[in-house]
Amino acid sequence: MTTQSSRVVLIGVAGDSGCGKSTFLGRLTDLFGEEFMTVICLDDYHSLDRKGRKEKGVTALNPAANNFDLMYEQIKALKEGRAIDKPIYNHETGELDPPERVEPNKVVVIEGLHPLYDERVRSLIDFGVYLDISDEVKINWKIQRDMEERGHTREDVLASINARKPDFTAYIEPQKEHADVVIQILPTQLIEDKDCKHLRVRLIQKEAVAHFDPVYLFDEGSTIDWRPCGRKLTCSYPGIKLYYGPDSYMGNEVSILEVDGQFDNLEEMIYIESHLSNTSTKYYGEMTELLLKHKDYPGSRNGSGLFQVLVGLKMRETYQKLTSVAAEKVAAQV
Repeated sequence: MTTQSSRVVLIGVAGDSGCGKSTFLGRLTDLFGEEFMTVICLDDYHSLDRKGRKEKGVTALNPAANNFDLMYEQIKALKEGRAIDKPIYNHETGELDPPERVEPNKVVVIEGLHPLYDERVRSLIDFGVYLDISDEVKINWKIQRDMEERGHTREDVLASINARKPDFTAYIEPQKEHADVVIQILPTQLIEDKDCKHLRVRLIQKEAVAHFDPVYLFDEGSTIDWRPCGRKLTCSYPGIKLYYGPDSYMGNEVSILEVDGQFDNLEEMIYIESHLSNTSTKYYGEMTELLLKHKDYPGSRNGSGLFQVLVGLKMRETYQKLTSVAAEKVAAQV
């Protein structure tokens, strides 16, 4: 059993397949260190293998194809500092492999389709993020990938997306309501862009969350439209627009930070960083440094890379606050 001073912090990363979870996890590794962070893919809790799902006519998105009882028991055990024998879903064969031993760690990240779906599992999570890609962007990305890399036709790709749509709408998308932060990727509003080469990315931050202070631009609680292109920020057409303001989202009071367009020179991101507050950086320029570390990651030149870094910094701050509180309680008991 873990002591309070070695409290395990549990992070949930939710979203559909192909929404950028792997890129985001790479950025989290920078902040926590690979040796201190254990990542669990919730696909491992499929109760039906690929053949079984086909026989029953359900997708992996359907809760009926997943074992939430075991998921809850094992995630709870890890958070309490106990090792588990985690099942393994083999994505290549579509079958369930023998389980593996997983020891608790300082930070445990559960990622996949359902981290915020089951109320019991959700109650264990210290910080939850949902990665949300709009239908227009998702279709364009999947068409480009599957037609170029896998030889699929446009009709095949659209049929595949539409087949998943009902279950996605019923079981995955509603989890946005329970996330502390949503990173939403939308088509640009700067120009007509049917291929979604330019993106508008929104950081939707829930208000009144313990251990979390939303990032803001210039003046907290105000509504700001800012076009930073000019002498201090290089922007090719159609430029960049930032927005910040209060709003409501799925019944929650939120603050929204938005970037529409893309950055030409990430070295200049320090200019943007200097106008953001509550970033939870440890020193001036850390946000820009983290972006530059993986400047070739997908989304690095638009708001998705920036917001993944910011959310990672917020998760690190939450970890520090929670472990500090736990250590103080232990010290008080001595």
